[in-house]
Amino acid sequence: VAAAAAAEAAATTSTDKPPCGSCYGAEQTPEQCCNTCDEVREAYRRKGWGFANAEHVEQCQREGFVDKLNEQRNEGCHIYGSLFVNKVAGNFHFAPGRSFQNHHMHVHDLSPFKGGKFNLSHEINSLSFGKPFPGARNPLDGVKKATTVTGSAIYQYFVKIVPTEYHNLDGDVLKTNQYSVTEHFRQLDAPQQAGPGGHSHGGGGLPGVFVIYDNSPIMVTFKERRRSFTHFLTGVCAIVGGVFTVAGMIDSLVFHSVARFKRSIGKAE
Repeated sequence: VAAAAAAEAAATTSTDKPPCGSCYGAEQTPEQCCNTCDEVREAYRRKGWGFANAEHVEQCQREGFVDKLNEQRNEGCHIYGSLFVNKVAGNFHFAPGRSFQNHHMHVHDLSPFKGGKFNLSHEINSLSFGKPFPGARNPLDGVKKATTVTGSAIYQYFVKIVPTEYHNLDGDVLKTNQYSVTEHFRQLDAPQQAGPGGHSHGGGGLPGVFVIYDNSPIMVTFKERRRSFTHFLTGVCAIVGGVFTVAGMIDSLVFHSVARFKRSIGKAE
């Protein structure tokens, strides 16, 4: 009885163990298993291969990966949040495809997206580099871009960040940033794996929206100051003097007009 129970337990254990799925040639070791679609994609990423033809991968078929891609093909997204960046030149971007490192480069895998057409229409509600201050204006706030070309394109915003200090009347100092921007648009001939700035040779590149920033070597300082009482008096005197001057001009004009009118009536009589 004990031997039968042990055999039954061993059979149950062997049955409960999941089978070792194939990584379709992307195995790092002979014992490596890929039991999910994500594991197959990760194995391809580690190999530096593009993940195409997901419909022929059993794990992806079982999880409906291709159906999910087709459902999301015409969807948009609403992105908000904040991120910390170093005070050196760099970029952040919004692009299709899964990102990974290949030969020390940041690239996106566009292989699952057949056709190579991406609608990159976008609207920037607000983009700032630091806290707002009175009178601040962000050039990219409210920018709208609608893609009308066939195929894919790259939108690049070259941003120059200017460090700014704002001193208010209470003596508090706000350290923030302003920026200026230059836009560039380029239509792509065909999607490729490209670097983080969207650059590549020929007419290819990574379709997406890129914000490429750099720091200015100068700083701008704003200071709030109260106007002195003498400045107020000068302004009041200027206003009063202006009123008297305009009143004198009107009085002179009326006087001469009436005098000329009377002379003309006297000659007529």
